[in-house]
Amino acid sequence: MNDSSTSSRTPRGATRRTALRTLALAAVLAGTSLTALPPGATASAAAPETYALTIRHLDRAGAATGGYRTNVTGLSGAGADASASPYDASGTVTVRLPKGRYLLDSTLNGADPATGTDWIVQPRLDLDHDTTVTVDARTTAPVDVRPPESGARYLHSMAFVEATHEGTTRSANIMMSSAGLRVAHLGPTAESGSVNEWIDTYWSGARADYALGYVFTSARALTGLVRHPEATALASVKVRGAAPEGATGTAFVDIQPSAGPTVGLVRPLPLPGTATFLVTPERGLWDVGYAGPAAPETPPNRYVANGFVVRAGATTTHTFDNAVFGPALDTAPGARPAGVRDGDTLALDLPLLADGEGHAPTAPRFHSATTTLHRDGVLIGTEQGDPGRATFTTTPGRASYRLSATAIRGDGTSTSGRVTTAWTFTSAAASRPTALPLSTVRFTPALDLGGTAPAGTLVRVPVTVQGAAAASGVRSLTVSLSTDNGTTWTRVPVVDGQAGFRTPGPGGSVSLRAELTDTQGNTLTQTLTNAYRTR
Repeated sequence: MNDSSTSSRTPRGATRRTALRTLALAAVLAGTSLTALPPGATASAAAPETYALTIRHLDRAGAATGGYRTNVTGLSGAGADASASPYDASGTVTVRLPKGRYLLDSTLNGADPATGTDWIVQPRLDLDHDTTVTVDARTTAPVDVRPPESGARYLHSMAFVEATHEGTTRSANIMMSSAGLRVAHLGPTAESGSVNEWIDTYWSGARADYALGYVFTSARALTGLVRHPEATALASVKVRGAAPEGATGTAFVDIQPSAGPTVGLVRPLPLPGTATFLVTPERGLWDVGYAGPAAPETPPNRYVANGFVVRAGATTTHTFDNAVFGPALDTAPGARPAGVRDGDTLALDLPLLADGEGHAPTAPRFHSATTTLHRDGVLIGTEQGDPGRATFTTTPGRASYRLSATAIRGDGTSTSGRVTTAWTFTSAAASRPTALPLSTVRFTPALDLGGTAPAGTLVRVPVTVQGAAAASGVRSLTVSLSTDNGTTWTRVPVVDGQAGFRTPGPGGSVSLRAELTDTQGNTLTQTLTNAYRTR
């Protein structure tokens, strides 16, 4: 990664994208790009009212320098849609811009890269007359952020500034692949609370990796930053990668703050294994991602856990790609329903092979998948290919439906896991898209990273109802156990939300079935064959 800076804009009325997952920002400037004018040049009589902006660049010795990149981005007024990145090797450059408020940021690099980089930000540049601005590297102060582990290795960092005026927000950022960033505010103070800035630094240590981010809201850009957090002031995030059924290989784990663009941190994780990150709670919510090993020319299976809270001194653990695999619903407020009736169309979009913690896979490993729909006992259609995803066309009248979805995991042999889910409900065409009353049941036994549980042990497996039944209420719920790959089944007690039974002998398999009826009469039969094994 090369050290770089960019500026970007959010047009009026647009929604600002607040997170770019582990990707650097592109140096793209929307709007009109205005180039520098030669000395003595004047604007055309037909041009809008403009003023000359002269920018002088000085290095840390106070001498003129051509080692800079400067961006000027319009915020409000006639220049709201204007931008320029003027340059002249002499260190002094003039550009004509329309009257208005601008955000200016400038990156200065010395002849020796080891001396670091200076980033100077002027969040309030009111251009209403010919103006000269001096960008002086001598005004900067170091960004001195370090983890509590003395031997930790600096990886990279990103600083990001947003300036807002009259309802419009513009931004600038710098990304660093080497240490030595110095920053400074330039110019007058802006309006209170109109400047948001965050600095994220990433480190690799022997005990853990570190993601140290800090956020500031004020009327000025930062001039220097010193943070040396103690370990007790940081939150621990553990990411566990499973290797069920003897899988091997290397996964990749990434972590980054949920809010605001950042470059994030990515590290390899040999499986099975655990990655440990120490992060700053004051940076807000955090996101982690997990990409499992993949064969050549095959997309990796990726999971995410986004927007979780961390607390200083506490540990948050996320386990990916472990049993029990099965259907899972997104229970977040406002989440898209798993099934929708829209006119004569019934659509199912449900992660049928979510992992044991309910993370939805992007490329689930499966041998085959089938989804079918019956209306009043008559087959409407069958779709094959993508587990838990299908669309059917039916007729408008109210009718009884049976919707079933099946997926076979692994190589399709007799020991492969099988997920079968069947729902019954009544439905009719409505004037607007309507959620189907679908429910799922989640089983979450305590398993090691090989996806196994101790043999011959009395266990209590948590049972969680999701979807329509969780909202309207459960009329009845039974759980059954099979230890012979689903040939025979035995009903087991469910007490206080836990199913109790004894696991089979070493090398055995546990299959689970849930039969549910909600208070509206909608039903679910969910069968997880070879859900997990014993050791």
